[in-house]
Amino acid sequence: MSNSPVVILTALNLEYQAVRQRLADPQVHRHERGTRFEVGTVRGTSCSVALGLTSKGNHAAAVIAERAIQEFSPAVAVLFVGVAGALWDTTRLGDVVMASHVYAYHGGTSEDDGLKARPRVWEAPHGISQLASHLARLNDWADPAPGHEEAPQVRFGAIAAGEIVQNSRISAEAKWIRQHYNDALAIEMEAAGVAQAGHLNGAPVAIVRGISDRADGTKNSAEDRSWQPKAAANAAAFATRLAVELVGEQEETAMPQDDRVRSADWFDRRVSNTAHNSTVGIMAGSVAAAACT
Repeated sequence: MSNSPVVILTALNLEYQAVRQRLADPQVHRHERGTRFEVGTVRGTSCSVALGLTSKGNHAAAVIAERAIQEFSPAVAVLFVGVAGALWDTTRLGDVVMASHVYAYHGGTSEDDGLKARPRVWEAPHGISQLASHLARLNDWADPAPGHEEAPQVRFGAIAAGEIVQNSRISAEAKWIRQHYNDALAIEMEAAGVAQAGHLNGAPVAIVRGISDRADGTKNSAEDRSWQPKAAANAAAFATRLAVELVGEQEETAMPQDDRVRSADWFDRRVSNTAHNSTVGIMAGSVAAAACT
């Protein structure tokens, strides 16, 4: 069974801090080339997480993701967590978007009759997507919403990753994205780099983004400054819950078949004895929960 941590990377300190607040006893781990990670466990669990900061942009994200993968050999997943801009009004501020696939939308060729798209695309691992969809249906991952605020929801769809801060709905770049990538729900600047690093190293990658703005000219406004920490916190909440469940599934799968059979037999006998003796208080959840409870 692998004891390697789940790697979680962020681009901004705000996003980093949102994840770090969910870790118990984070300890500095210094890469030989100076990159600093912090390794801790998700609070209340035994799930180990290696947290790192990449800075902005796909290139920086790819380099640090590669370094993290080589350093920690994550068998479960590399999660990139942070904020993003919504491309459609149907996605609410504060909601979480998990990438079903990532577009590197700046690939293209310039010809006499215009710019032709040459995108690269990375799909999310099927197992991670399935588990994330299950957690979204359970809808118990978010922190309690203050006052009368609606609880954030998780949406699944494409994320577009480029090299510019997109802050307009009417610019030439905005029109290009609508023309060629109109199924993308959100836009940001790091997912393509992390996805490529995962692809080259055989590491499963998932992108989790909280929606902090609408990429419509309101970035850096008072509303954006208000929503950024909320969106980062929501993305961190869903990502750490996903990490916990991924590690739990891995450990359950890694359990020898004989042990799984014995556990099932023990549970059946315990339930039978309980029914016969009319006792109460069995913690059935402890049987099914793997190592992250």
